[in-house]
Amino acid sequence: MTRVIIVLIVVAVAFTIYTLVDVLLTERARVRAFPKPLWAVGVVLLPVIGGLLWLVVGKARRAPGGARRPVAPDDDPAFLRTLSSDEIAKRAEQDERLRQLEQELADLDDDTPADPER
Repeated sequence: MTRVIIVLIVVAVAFTIYTLVDVLLTERARVRAFPKPLWAVGVVLLPVIGGLLWLVVGKARRAPGGARRPVAPDDDPAFLRTLSSDEIAKRAEQDERLRQLEQELADLDDDTPADPER
C-alpha cells in the first residue's frame, strides 16, 4: 500500500512539473481564461486539479487564426488559376521531350547486340 501511495505521489509531482513547464512555455496568444502567471500559481497550488484545468480550459488547441499548412502547387486552386494554356502546353512539351531523352538513354544503355549472328 505504501508503494502505491509513493508511486501516485511521484506521478502527481511529475504531472505538476510537466503542466507548470507547459504553462510557462506556451505562447501568450494560446492562453485562455486567465493570464499565464495566474495559471502557473493555480498549477502549483492545486497540483493535479490545476494541471487538468490548464490542459482542458487554459490552453487553446491552436494559435488564433489557425495556422495553415503549406499546400502543394497542384492542390492549390489559386496557383492553378494563374496557369495559362501556354504554360500548360509548354510543360506538356517539356514532359514529352524528357520522355524522348529517357528513351534515347535507355536505347544507348541497352547491352543486347544489334547483330543477332554474334
